[in-house]
Amino acid sequence: MKDQEPSDSKLFVGNLKNGIWLFGLSSWVFGITDRSIASFADGYLSALDLTQLFTAATFFVAWLFLKPTSRV
Repeated sequence: MKDQEPSDSKLFVGNLKNGIWLFGLSSWVFGITDRSIASFADGYLSALDLTQLFTAATFFVAWLFLKPTSRV
């Protein structure tokens, strides 16, 4: 019984999870890039800029750990 093909719904859910993760990954990269450009645009970094960059980077690393695994 373990040699059966995975059902279409399991494949769909797996592809959906990967798609959501990739979309989130690109969103975090865009967000960090945007914050970096905005922080360096005025020529100096304030404490608020550093806090925002650190927070975004922390959430980005957490998002990397949420990558779905394939069990197919």
